[in-house]
Order: sequence, then structure tokens, then C-alpha cells
Amino acid sequence: MNTDVVVRTFLDFYRERGHRPITGSTLLPPPSDPVLFTTSGMHPLTPYLQGRPHPQGRRLVNVQRCLRTTDLDEVGDLTHLTVFEMLGSWSLGDYDHPQSLRWGYELLRDGFGIPPEKLYVTVFGGDEQLGPDLESLHTWRESGLPVESTRDENWWSNGPVGLCGPDSEIFVWTGDTVPEGSPTTDPRWVEIWNHVHLRYERDEDGGLVPSRQIGVDTGMGLERLVSVLQGRRSVYETDLFEPWMRRVPVLWELDERSTRVVCDHLRSSLVVLGDGVRPTNTGRGYVLRRLIRRLLTVLRRHDDSRTVSDLPVELVEHTLDHFRQSLDTDTVREVLLDEERRFTQLLERGRRVLSRPEFRGPLREEDYHYLHDTHGLPRELVAGLVSER
Repeated sequence: MNTDVVVRTFLDFYRERGHRPITGSTLLPPPSDPVLFTTSGMHPLTPYLQGRPHPQGRRLVNVQRCLRTTDLDEVGDLTHLTVFEMLGSWSLGDYDHPQSLRWGYELLRDGFGIPPEKLYVTVFGGDEQLGPDLESLHTWRESGLPVESTRDENWWSNGPVGLCGPDSEIFVWTGDTVPEGSPTTDPRWVEIWNHVHLRYERDEDGGLVPSRQIGVDTGMGLERLVSVLQGRRSVYETDLFEPWMRRVPVLWELDERSTRVVCDHLRSSLVVLGDGVRPTNTGRGYVLRRLIRRLLTVLRRHDDSRTVSDLPVELVEHTLDHFRQSLDTDTVREVLLDEERRFTQLLERGRRVLSRPEFRGPLREEDYHYLHDTHGLPRELVAGLVSER
């Protein structure tokens, strides 16, 4: 089941159950939102989850592209990505949480063909403020799936104050043996879908009050789901990354982790560019500049001659087509090459500064601050230059 079929299966399933598809086509939140990029499928829907009527109705579904920088240092492992897509469904004061769980099980079993014996679920087991989520527990027991109760792992919140509630997570067995253990005891149980029951709001004092509108928010990472359905150990081995993992290792000789970092950062940079962002020293533009400089640092770690001018047009087109973006490839090339020239100049300046006697020994924390504030040298770049010595 390739990625396009997975997306179509998901959207069709919820359309047949009265959900209206909504636009999730940009990384950029509304102008009134203070965050730089959309970080989750529910993020743009927060006002409607709190009770504002949505023009499309009370049952919604979408595929939302997201960007997170909190996991940048994890990118390069088997699962983390900077730009990714979330499959989401919502009830805005319409159907209840058990209905969401039953539909979720039906889609995974009948729509995606995952055998029930390879599924495990977790539910909120209660804490000092609330008792266990018996409603979800009973629903899953009726389905016949094994259930594990946890505490903090199954409580979702949108920050220290605001919407929150118990959630139920669905896991798939990815091991080569008969399923064993549980999600908290065996890492081969991989979480793919979270169903949140938005029943409460937390106030400034930490107390919980019933929310003005009881809703349901579900989120499932597309890339992780595809890797499970295609039987791959990594998101980078799916059809989403096939052209990247085929062309990049031939173009630049890198170790496995570095190859993933370069593929992710280049692909993510293309998507950010496609949404209209250009490199700058602040805000969204700085996130893009940081991504490009991180990938250039990896590329040039052992070979200064490596350049993004070698990037095949095929990879640019593949990414822009997948994310339905109309940016032309010449513009992409111009931006990347301009950033590469700036980066080269920054490297030369950094080497000159670090050759001074006061920086020849191990760098202190105040050295990093000084090099950044006075000479504009990011910590990552300085660390890379130090490792060259």
C-alpha cells in the first residue's frame, strides 16, 4: 500500500462517516498565531475545539503538513523528521470518544488490513485528580484488543493551561516474532495513532474544569503509518523517501545517519521554500537558514568540495509534487546556492577567528556565546570547526 493509497483510504473512510475535509496545505499558521510553524494537525483547529463553530461543520478530517524543531537532534534515527504529515479526524461536540475508538479500530483492521493480534492499546489509568478512563477501557475490551493502563503517558494537554483530557493510544507490533509484552515493556510495540478525549480545561491554578465543548482529536503520523504498513524498519525506507535514498548516497558518500540527516533537511527546506519562506536571520527565515546550514555542515564535514548545486532536479520535483507546491526548480536552486555562498563565507570567517590564541584550547560556554553574539557564528558551526582541528 503506497503513500497515496494510504492517504486516500484514510480520507475516504471518514468522508463516508460524515466528515468534511479541511485544508492542511501550509506550514504557516494564521497571522494572529504567534508560533512560527504549524506543529500538529489540531493546532489550526484550537479555537474550534474550544467551541467556536467551524464553517465546515462538526465532523472534520484532514492531512496537515507540520514542522517541528524540538527534535532536530533526533533527526537521523529511524523515525524522526523535521517536516512530516499528520492524518487527523475531529468531532467538535458531535460523537463521543468510544465512537472514535471503534472507528479507529475498524479503519486499522479493515481499511489498512492490520491483523487484530498485532494491535495493543493503552488508556488513562487515573491519577490524584481523576479516576481511570473506564469508558475507553470498556470500549476496547468489547473489541477484544489487549489493553494496558498508564498514567501520564495517556494524558494529553495543550500546554500548562487550556484544553486537556485522557487519551487512548494504539500500538502496532513491529517485531519478527509472535507479539509479546506490552507497549510499556517492549519497544517493538510502536504507537501509530492517538485518540484524545477533550473533556477538560486546566486553569491557572492547575485545577480541572469541564470543557465548554466536549470533543475528540485524533492524530496519526503518515510517515510512521506508511513504514508499518510497508513493513519497513525506518520511515526513510518507504516510497516517500525512495528517490532520496536512491540518489543521495550515489551523489555524496556519507554514513547512514548522515545520509538521513541530509535527506531530511534538504527535503524539509524545499517544503518550507514552497510555502513562501526565504532565509533570513530571524523568525521563520532563520529556521530555514538553520536547516540549510546544518545539512551543509554534514555534507562538508569530510569534503569541502561537496555542493548543493549537484542536487538532482528529480528530487526537487518529487518533493514539491508530493506537497502540491508550485515553486519552480530554478528558484529553489538560486536560494540554495546563495545560502551555500553565505555559509562558505561564514566558515572562512569562523576558521580565522578560531585560529586566534585565545580559542586554541577547549572552548568554554562563554566562548560559544561570544562567538555567536560578536561574530555571528552559530554553536553548531563552531563545534564543527573545532572538531576539524
